[in-house]
Amino acid sequence: MRNTAKFTTAVLAAGALTLGLTACGSDKASTSAAGSDTSGPLIVAASPTPHAEILNFVKDNLAKKAGLDLEVKEFTDYVTPNTATEDGSVGANYFQNQPYLDDFNKKNGTHIVPVVTVHLEPLGLYSHKVKSADALKSGATIAVPNDSVNEARALKLLAANGLITLKAGAGNEATPADITANPKKLEFKELEAAQTPRSLDDVDAAVINGNYAIEADLKPASDALVLESAKNNPYGNFLAVKKGNESDPRVKKLAKLLTSPEVKKFIADKYAGSVIASF
Repeated sequence: MRNTAKFTTAVLAAGALTLGLTACGSDKASTSAAGSDTSGPLIVAASPTPHAEILNFVKDNLAKKAGLDLEVKEFTDYVTPNTATEDGSVGANYFQNQPYLDDFNKKNGTHIVPVVTVHLEPLGLYSHKVKSADALKSGATIAVPNDSVNEARALKLLAANGLITLKAGAGNEATPADITANPKKLEFKELEAAQTPRSLDDVDAAVINGNYAIEADLKPASDALVLESAKNNPYGNFLAVKKGNESDPRVKKLAKLLTSPEVKKFIADKYAGSVIASF
């Protein structure tokens, strides 16, 4: 049986540093195991899909031989894994990309750093009401993630597919205010990223992060109306730790296992292009 503790957290604002800390525990033993005591298990906070699934593959098939005691804790939001890593409740996390982490550290004063990039989850536009992006009607409502990085990423996806035009230089903090052309007069509904799949019956389409799409039984490779390209994509997901813990021998072992041929094959076989290995 997998030694995985699953936590269902409330909807959290991306900038709320203190929210959800109780979900990951703060007892001394847990903090010791996750933080300065490298003799205990490495506790890793992860989104359920695909991150925890990949970690559990490592735990069940590779970790013992490598001498790694790995414990996986699942979180359903994009805030608690970083706050838990910062306060030492967990030793590492695996759920995010560089633009999101840069924005999070800047806004929250945290000190999380990447260790190794493992995979890409292409962001996609999905709909229960139309079969193609061209079929979206004038005035259609599009749900987008409300955290600054993923909203910008969503808008760039729409722009790359000709649905809108963004002003020159619009970067990782782009918002609908940066739209310079909107021929379909699209309207945008900003939602917490985890809520976007649930909005599909209420909006005309939604831009959904890959992990949440998979959890909702959507298949990005076949169900998305438009999908991010993997080429030169800056949004690869990585293993991350609090600065100073990069040399933890447990972290080094996990980084090596996460970029092993066995994990690459697992990702290819299980996700069939909906998740793409980045190594």
